[in-house]
Amino acid sequence: MTSQSQGIQQLLQAEKRAKDKLEEAKKRKGKAIAEIDHYRLQREKEFRNKQTNVMGSQGNLSAKIEEQTTETVRNLTSSYHKNMESMMKKLLSTIYDINPEVHPNFRHTV
Repeated sequence: MTSQSQGIQQLLQAEKRAKDKLEEAKKRKGKAIAEIDHYRLQREKEFRNKQTNVMGSQGNLSAKIEEQTTETVRNLTSSYHKNMESMMKKLLSTIYDINPEVHPNFRHTV
């Protein structure tokens, strides 16, 4: 009987140790999850800061490109209006002033 009660006592002690280890493991898991969450939040914050810096740079770059495009369009429009009349005269004179000639390679056969 005593050996039976000793066996029961040993089983109860083993069960208690297992329960303690399980609770300790749960605590460590909870602490690890908290550390992971903290680390994740920290990294997300750093990422948002970097993203803001990059997107801010892209916003500035976009504004510069828009400004350069507007300037280029303005210059092209100005050049078009300035040179349109003379180019139309040259084009029309080339079209209207035709000098018919026989090509040097043409052979007239009778």
